[in-house]
Amino acid sequence: MDLERDPPNFFSGPYIDRRSEERESATWLEEAQRDTRTLYIVSRGTAQLLTELEGEEHAPRIALLPGEHPLVGSASDAQLVLLGWFRGTRCILVETVDKAVEPPPGMRFEELRPLSARLAPDEAGLLAYARALSIWRLRHRFCGICGSRTRPERAGHLLRCTNSACAHEVFPRIDPAIIVLVSDGERALLGRQPTWPPGRYSTIAGFVEPGESLEDAVAREVREETGIEVTRVDYHSSQPWPFPSSLMLGFRALASPGGTVRVTGELEEARWFTREEIASGTPLLPPAHAISFRLLASWFDERSPVPLAKLRA
Repeated sequence: MDLERDPPNFFSGPYIDRRSEERESATWLEEAQRDTRTLYIVSRGTAQLLTELEGEEHAPRIALLPGEHPLVGSASDAQLVLLGWFRGTRCILVETVDKAVEPPPGMRFEELRPLSARLAPDEAGLLAYARALSIWRLRHRFCGICGSRTRPERAGHLLRCTNSACAHEVFPRIDPAIIVLVSDGERALLGRQPTWPPGRYSTIAGFVEPGESLEDAVAREVREETGIEVTRVDYHSSQPWPFPSSLMLGFRALASPGGTVRVTGELEEARWFTREEIASGTPLLPPAHAISFRLLASWFDERSPVPLAKLRA
């Protein structure tokens, strides 16, 4: 992918300077607290603090709090995670799992997924990053080897078992998943799950299994869910997807013409669509900020005088 020509997928891109070397400093927190410019974002479980919405015409914004704010001052050191430098300013995540914590006036806790497309791209990326870290930390409060509690180190990016005889280290985890636009040249293979809105179709996706390459995962998932055999697999791009902790690895795949679709597994239906059908609006497509739409558009635009994004708009 030409990074200068092709914009990054949603939730991706240079939205933050991570400065991972700063996590090694034993005094990172003292330095952050002395810096009056340091900003804090707050999570409550998987929900994050935003400025209050005043109608659909107002885009949501991250609530970036100063260090003297009560929600920041009441947090313990273990609740603080250094995210990096956002828009040139040090940014720290404040975590709480207490559902009784009330948002300040003019603010509210919101889940990222239903609002993500309305956020500024850099703010959406920052919240996706914070959400993924929060979920990892929530799920590893206890050691998976001996069951003892863990404690955060490296500015919150490492959890270590407190049992000195174990001292097991846990680093942030993500789940790799493939997502693929399969084409036989003139048609695209799309499927739908029963929980989706009527008429919604999307590209084929699934998790990578242990001992499996990404290319093997593409071929297996397409075969298992649709019965179609692919003959070529090409990488396209990737997208963080913190719902809860995936990394979507996007591919284009070529199938032999004339393959018969046989639906199995999670799909309710799968079928081939021509460019003409897609242009006419026959299938309801995935949201424009999802990598599935971008994969579909990359195929559609190769032989269409009007880009799919423009047709959709």
